[in-house]
Amino acid sequence: MAITAQDLVAAAKQQISEIDVAAARERLTTNLILDVREPNEFAAGHLPGAVNIPRGVLEFQIGGHPAFQGRQQAPTVVYCQGGGRSALATQVLQQMGYSATVSMAGGFKAWAESGLPVE
Repeated sequence: MAITAQDLVAAAKQQISEIDVAAARERLTTNLILDVREPNEFAAGHLPGAVNIPRGVLEFQIGGHPAFQGRQQAPTVVYCQGGGRSALATQVLQQMGYSATVSMAGGFKAWAESGLPVE
């Protein structure tokens, strides 16, 4: 039986920490904020101060991005549109040594529906 994307996300969520949008809002000024959505999604609206590195190229670009160079221990909130891509991204980032990384449950959709600030 083949494993589905939902199975991969569920497995990732067992291995990472997730925070809700209220906790993410409290971390906006103290944590790095990483948006792993596609550039067109990011351009349509994102969390204040977020850095965009799409999920598909994350492993290749994170180390060279100025915001993340030499900052593997920096607290980081990762989000996507609904929480799936960010869970997978957080799992991979932790494997790469970004140990203080958490995923925002519900993603940008939950953030925007909560009426929180969007750039």
